[in-house]
Amino acid sequence: VLLLAYMGYVGLGAGVLQALERPAEMRAAQHLLRQHWELLANHTCLQGPALQRLIEGIIQAYKSGITLQGNTTSLGRWDFSGSFFFSISAITTIGYGNLSPSTVAGRIFCVLFALFGIPLNLVLLNEIGQLMLLGVQHCARRLEEVFHWQRKASLSIKACALITGLLLFLLLPPLLFTDKEGWSYEEGFYYSFITLSTIGFGDYVIG
Repeated sequence: VLLLAYMGYVGLGAGVLQALERPAEMRAAQHLLRQHWELLANHTCLQGPALQRLIEGIIQAYKSGITLQGNTTSLGRWDFSGSFFFSISAITTIGYGNLSPSTVAGRIFCVLFALFGIPLNLVLLNEIGQLMLLGVQHCARRLEEVFHWQRKASLSIKACALITGLLLFLLLPPLLFTDKEGWSYEEGFYYSFITLSTIGFGDYVIG
């Protein structure tokens, strides 16, 4: 029964997402094809196979973090800050997918690094959670003393924890992302939830 409910829920999600996202995907594909044929029509010196190879090369370079800027290339994903960000996203199991090691040595190191880093991350998060719990309990006790809520101690602790968590991880971070990344509040909220839940699609990544 549980397996059937699980498969039904996944099927429902697939159906809704197909209905919502498929039309936009079709429009984007048609727009790309129009641009491709217009480029070939307006620049007759270009040949289809050569253009296709260039496009594939650009896509592969972009996946590696390399972009063209005039007559030069832009690097930067594997500098120290980019590597530090990747290390964090690996051991937190977020895995945004916008960056991954391309060398054999890098992949082997990534496996070993995550093998020990993920448990270390869990221990650290547990300790942070305990500290946050102590802070929430202290706030709840203060509320009980001020408002005489002795009979509502459990409820006040849960309310404080919920409000603190929402503010710290879901409601306030989007304001920072709106200012620093130029995203809308909805995009910042979406990014915060996708990151916090460790889904990490990688469509939005802080720069």
